[in-house]
Amino acid sequence: MAVCVVLKRLLLGLASSVEGVLTNTLVLSFDVLLTLFNLVTPNRPVGRVVKEGNPGHGGKWPQYVPPREGDSRSSCPALNAMANHGLLPHDGKNISFRELNAAIRRVYNFAPSFCFFVPNYIATALGRSYRNDLFDLSDIDAHNCIEHDASLTRVDTYDDPDQGKIASTLVEEVLRSGTGPGGDLTPADLSRLLGKRRVEAKRQNPKFSSAFIHKMFGSSNGSTLLTIFGGRVNDLRPILGEERLPDGWEPRVQHQMGLTMLEFNCTVLPVELGIREEVDGSIARAGRERYATAGAAKKNA
Repeated sequence: MAVCVVLKRLLLGLASSVEGVLTNTLVLSFDVLLTLFNLVTPNRPVGRVVKEGNPGHGGKWPQYVPPREGDSRSSCPALNAMANHGLLPHDGKNISFRELNAAIRRVYNFAPSFCFFVPNYIATALGRSYRNDLFDLSDIDAHNCIEHDASLTRVDTYDDPDQGKIASTLVEEVLRSGTGPGGDLTPADLSRLLGKRRVEAKRQNPKFSSAFIHKMFGSSNGSTLLTIFGGRVNDLRPILGEERLPDGWEPRVQHQMGLTMLEFNCTVLPVELGIREEVDGSIARAGRERYATAGAAKKNA
């Protein structure tokens, strides 16, 4: 009996791994095709990036209603904004992964490949079925699952486990850091901000962690500000500060099939590789400073 159980578990694990590899291969191949399609087709015209018949067409978004007590929110301003406008369930609860896929596609004009890959990744990370299970927005804030330390818009979980709260001080720092035309954000600005946050978090958070995947999440979040939102501070102020889609706003990516993962990573990688603190020893020094300060405090106690 024990042998049968072991064999069954091994076979199920192998089947799951093979399925995951095949799925990702197909999605990435599809993404390349969508990227090529975007290159040879005209962009959607301004004012019609959100398709006619969908909420947000022409920049006309459903009414903004702030979250009520008991509503579920996450560390992601873009998802919270959808819930605040009723583009996802307003209470942020019992959302299907397929529903999330469709909503991201309609609202932000990410490519179909992107819109499947991210919810499927979340489902896998949470140990749930993409096809059958539901989630609350706060579920995605399981620490170091999707949520990560050194976020640009949230304090670390160590300081506040409720990652649905907007860290206004951090948001204001992002909004006043742009060096582009009109104070808009550039890739170099995001690299600088991310590096500063990683040093601060390493110095202040005794449980700070930042694996490669979490660094890439951070750079991906920052790159969304540059791509879908165009780095435009006037748009980002309500999105980051209130988690509200401003009147007249539409995605700045106008491609027919939306922003693909391939194109997106052409922004993500330069942002991540431009973080000076990752190579000049600043983050390691911040860690040593924290340990030295903690050791001195313990000795003097």
